[in-house]
Amino acid sequence: MKILHLCLASFYIDNASYQENLLPRYHKRLGYEVEILASPDVFDVNGKLIISEAPRCYFNEDGIKVRRLRYVHNLVDHKLKRFKGVYESLKEFEPDVLFIHGCQFLDMFSVVRYLKNNSAKVFVDNHADFSNSGRSFISKYLLHRVVWRACAQAILPFVERFYGVLPSRVDFLSSEYKVPLDKIELLLMGADDDCLSFPRSIIDRLRARFSLSSDAFLIVTGGKIDNAKLEVLELMRAVAEFEGRVKLIVFGSVLPEIKDKFDCLLNEHVIYAGWVTPEESFHFFELADLVVFPGRHSVFWEQVVAQKKPMLVKYWPGSAHIDLGGNVIFLERSDFKEIKGCLENILEDACFFSKMKASARSDESEKFLYSNIARQSLGLK
Repeated sequence: MKILHLCLASFYIDNASYQENLLPRYHKRLGYEVEILASPDVFDVNGKLIISEAPRCYFNEDGIKVRRLRYVHNLVDHKLKRFKGVYESLKEFEPDVLFIHGCQFLDMFSVVRYLKNNSAKVFVDNHADFSNSGRSFISKYLLHRVVWRACAQAILPFVERFYGVLPSRVDFLSSEYKVPLDKIELLLMGADDDCLSFPRSIIDRLRARFSLSSDAFLIVTGGKIDNAKLEVLELMRAVAEFEGRVKLIVFGSVLPEIKDKFDCLLNEHVIYAGWVTPEESFHFFELADLVVFPGRHSVFWEQVVAQKKPMLVKYWPGSAHIDLGGNVIFLERSDFKEIKGCLENILEDACFFSKMKASARSDESEKFLYSNIARQSLGLK
């Protein structure tokens, strides 16, 4: 069976651990022939979205063929997502399964034109909700409720299942794109199974690198730190209030505009580890006693659930899926005072924190492994 992943609604990043990377990887492991048709959007070294001038056709780290299409016109179509060669690429590959990552691209109508004359099983996922989309009048009422809704409705007759990758993104499909509820399902994001096992010596080296004592209570946070995640600065301020054994390690890219404020908060208790690879992120989270995500949702949330670590995260509507029965504390304001108070409760109540850790180790965490997610995404048991 031939599966074509369409990554045209947004970016596709090589050597990353996004769903767009891991689903094709695990579909290939299931024995299918897999290709990726992608936009030219990538991140630069500072985490800024740019249009890549890299080779248009190549094999990625998993030996999967990637074709990057060019925009018809860069300035206009970077937003509206019209590409050169969508219909022709579909005709050439002749997929048995189309897995469409996001329905927010105008060339959806090229996909519909292909499907009117060719048979394929179609799945569409959705990564948009009101935490990252529809935040202005034009975005909400013009782009999402007119343009992208038209794209979703056009592909709807051909789709076996729409997937929201968060509960809030299930709701978004229904409320904003008017997709019938009986066609929508939650498809979790999660962790690459391969990265969960590694030598203990890696953790020992990290402890030595950051001079962590055996009784240190280590908090870890990570990801792209930008204007949507300024709450990380509040976490840094809160941890600096604790003396002694409490430490915080922050990793990831930092937006240049906030780098000076960020650097001013670093000290012997608040440490910046710089950018790390997707594989190394597993090592840092494994090192942690507690993982904190005080800002907007990232794919790391589900990864940490799969790693069986207790968490402190900012509450967003539709984020309760990561709660396995007490492994998570949700922050409402995610400001200095609230974060500091939650950390004080955790540090002072050993029994409470033990219950958090026990909940994090639940077998329910296995739902967040991509070996299981990949099968579900194709409707397999």
